[in-house]
Amino acid sequence: MTDKCYMCLLGILCPLLTGINGAEVTHVFCSSGENVSLPCNNALSGCTSTTWNYNRHSSAVELVAGGKKKNDIERHERLNVGSDCSLNINKVTKEDYGSYTCCQYVNRQEYGTDVHVYLHVLQVSLSSTETEIRPGSSVTLSCQLYHYQIFCDTLVRTDGIQLIWVNQTGVNLTTDSRYQISPPGHCISTLTTTLLNEDHNREWRCQVTQRNEVKTSAAYIVKYSTPVTTQTVTTVTSSKTATTTNTSVISTQPGT
Repeated sequence: MTDKCYMCLLGILCPLLTGINGAEVTHVFCSSGENVSLPCNNALSGCTSTTWNYNRHSSAVELVAGGKKKNDIERHERLNVGSDCSLNINKVTKEDYGSYTCCQYVNRQEYGTDVHVYLHVLQVSLSSTETEIRPGSSVTLSCQLYHYQIFCDTLVRTDGIQLIWVNQTGVNLTTDSRYQISPPGHCISTLTTTLLNEDHNREWRCQVTQRNEVKTSAAYIVKYSTPVTTQTVTTVTSSKTATTTNTSVISTQPGT
């Protein structure tokens, strides 16, 4: 399966986002559960000069050195280096968001310009206190964009990033009074509703959009079964060109 997350190059597709001292910066939007490839556009042939560093808590962690991933780091089993020296991360989680830097070293000296990649991760989760998913119960879904370095206000006001809830046909749910949706303009959005009988197999999707263009999305599909005794959550991922979707299926199963 081919998995792709949305990428935008500063100065090319996202001119209003700010770079780092003139260095090339790429912003990648991805949904939790997807596989993502972070590009290293300054790589030299063979990747033996390539180093990848990760930074989110003010201290850099070296993930790749000399084109080879380091096995003594957390999440090393989900990382690999592509033939083009890209850093591939399997089954992205919200903990993966942050800044990734691709550097080149020749004869132990840094060579060329660093490439900075900011990975922003979207996740939708069930945050209500209901233990059973059935008609008549109230559920709350939480959608959060985990972002790095850039303030949420900057993403929203300057770069036009929004979180939007839609149904399976793409209709904005703010037009339907049965849904209580937190005010727009934030990197966290919640949707609360009371389940109806006809909500079986219904999909609610949270989209990250930039000026009406979908960057990535994550969705829940509600399923009922009778009698209701337990709740299970199964994650299903799918991808489209320039759009990433991450679908979670909420199902309820009879006790065994």
